[in-house]
Amino acid sequence: MLDGFANQPPEFEGFALPLTHLRNPSWWDSILSYPPIKALLPIPILVLIAPVVWRFFRETWRTLDAEAAEHRAELVRDSRHDLRPAACLAITAVVLTLQEYYGGRQIYDQMLRPFLADLEAGGRTWVKLAKYDELYGYGWWVASRVLGYVFIPLPLWKLLFPKDSLLDMGFRIRGFFSHLWIYGVCLAIVLPAMLLVASQPDFGGYYPFYKQSSRSWFDFLAWETIYFAQFLALESFFRGWIVGALRKSLGASAIFAMAVPYCMIHYGKPYLEANGAIVAGVVLGSLAMRTRSIYSGFLVHITVAFLMDMLALWKRGALPTTFWAPG
Repeated sequence: MLDGFANQPPEFEGFALPLTHLRNPSWWDSILSYPPIKALLPIPILVLIAPVVWRFFRETWRTLDAEAAEHRAELVRDSRHDLRPAACLAITAVVLTLQEYYGGRQIYDQMLRPFLADLEAGGRTWVKLAKYDELYGYGWWVASRVLGYVFIPLPLWKLLFPKDSLLDMGFRIRGFFSHLWIYGVCLAIVLPAMLLVASQPDFGGYYPFYKQSSRSWFDFLAWETIYFAQFLALESFFRGWIVGALRKSLGASAIFAMAVPYCMIHYGKPYLEANGAIVAGVVLGSLAMRTRSIYSGFLVHITVAFLMDMLALWKRGALPTTFWAPG
């Protein structure tokens, strides 16, 4: 799937896992895991959430639609055609395809691990493959996301449309602190959904992606650091560049167009989380357009991700107990 490393099977090494709650789920877990109920469960949740999202962001959507209508009127008047939607969606498809086939474990195993092994054999003591091989692999995963989400689309867009301001695609810091209250509101909405996802039997064995996170606090913090970098790149791509590139042409529909590939990169994750990505994509995209900044959405994303990792480790009694791993 598009997350590369994200859908590898859980391999918990180095600690004992209390998996009793997975072998003997509660009656509530049993009900939620029953396939017909689990498949249909997101529908009433989405129906309940939709009016809240619409009420909170309706003025933002109307403003975007008004700006797009004015832009389209200018195009018609000047007999011009807007190539931005075609260019943006084509670049998006290419970037996500490259990441699917070249941003995962296979490339690391074939190319980067042998390179690191040669460095280690040559006396580079800072390379410790036996201890940090999995972390190095995730380092490549994050590097490929930063490359694909930031260093391919943004320079290419500036080359194709030199008059477009990249800073206006959500990268300005001005006014950020005045919108921090929205960050709190979004968390209040997202956290209950996160707790629902955390109640699923497959949750405890899925997070954190880096399975050595429980080995030491250094492992955990190193993982969270690169994980947060991936989220900043992701917000830059989906809520910054895609929505920023499409909003003049599509108005508020740019947010919903972005939510489609954003949902799809969650395939391979727990089912309810993949459905939650639909809501998250729309909310974070609308938030970025309301604040004209990606940073509030970035804070929401890393807060939830951090809490998911901590909650998963706590649920299986695997929180680190030492700062440095032995050996």
